[in-house]
Amino acid sequence: MDEHKKKMIAPAVITAIFLIYLIAYIVLLARFADIWLIFLAVPLVILGAAMVVTLRGRIKEIRSGEEDDLDNY
Repeated sequence: MDEHKKKMIAPAVITAIFLIYLIAYIVLLARFADIWLIFLAVPLVILGAAMVVTLRGRIKEIRSGEEDDLDNY
């Protein structure tokens, strides 16, 4: 397996797990909460979108060959 693909697996898996958790939480919130509490889910949706944007940025960094600062230590 290509070294770049190995580095992409962990961020993608963590993002998928996080998004599944957020979706489950939002569904439970919508199911058991009053209508005004559903608006509390808006920050969670924004958080999920930010996680996806961060994943896209990380994949772009990996493909371009930029190394993490932590790899230098």
